[in-house]
Amino acid sequence: MSLLPEPYEYLELKDGVSLTMAATKQEWGEALIKPRYPGAPAEKRIPVLRLTVKPGYKPTGAPYWDITSKTLQAQLRPLLADLIARGAEFTVTAHGEGPQKRFSLRV
Repeated sequence: MSLLPEPYEYLELKDGVSLTMAATKQEWGEALIKPRYPGAPAEKRIPVLRLTVKPGYKPTGAPYWDITSKTLQAQLRPLLADLIARGAEFTVTAHGEGPQKRFSLRV
């Protein structure tokens, strides 16, 4: 996979927070991050799902969200083509914090 162009607009939600969106495009790629934990490599490539959203769903910054959660990516992958084709809204809700954070998806 190739690196997605910057800027990155990472989807970061606190525990219990939801975000509703409607996507118009999906891109799969990677981002280059610089982990800070002890013993971490200087740089690391991570898989990213970039979702471009309809106007009005993201009022600031670039018109897309970069999703790095592999579990959320796995939930979205089989649904995205249909959601985009229909222009359907979906809601993502965060549950937990840190590496144990998981997401629920409501269509």
